[in-house]
Amino acid sequence: MTIRVLVADDQSMVRAGFRMLLSGEEEIEVVAEASNGLEAVEKAARFDPTVVLMDIRMPELDGLQATRRILAADSAARILILTTFDLDEYVYEALRAGASGFVLKDDPPEQLLAAVRTVADGEALLSPAITKRVIRQFTRIPQPAPPKQRRALHQRHHGEDTHHSHPPEARPPRPRPGSRPRVRDGTLRH
Repeated sequence: MTIRVLVADDQSMVRAGFRMLLSGEEEIEVVAEASNGLEAVEKAARFDPTVVLMDIRMPELDGLQATRRILAADSAARILILTTFDLDEYVYEALRAGASGFVLKDDPPEQLLAAVRTVADGEALLSPAITKRVIRQFTRIPQPAPPKQRRALHQRHHGEDTHHSHPPEARPPRPRPGSRPRVRDGTLRH
């Protein structure tokens, strides 16, 4: 299967470089180029590429707006965002816009080629440098309390009785009258 690629970037030297790199691969064909976002939207509709390589910052219509328009016209389109700006806001906005991947222009050529193939296969991809940051940010997001703790916090906050906040099957057994507590295997038993 030939991977048909549209290269959208406002810098002609960058487009030429991507064309040379991609055309050197047997199964990849550059079917069109666009120098701005409006042209990218028009050429995506005309040439039906497998993958659109989309620069974020372009005149007339930026890459994020172009991505939204292309996906509004064809929800199966696969768009790989390219940029020199690895700002987190761009990454998140590109993903919200529906992009299939996000790579940096200074990633090694073999990573870009692998990214094109990955996105063409219907998978999603983030540049390794970006993935590391996204994971680091994700681990800093406060996690919600587990359901049992949320229920107890909710009851306390609303002045409800928290003594019987456990369902009957989860409550500890009541001691039998006249029995003494014993410890067995580190567990208090009645």
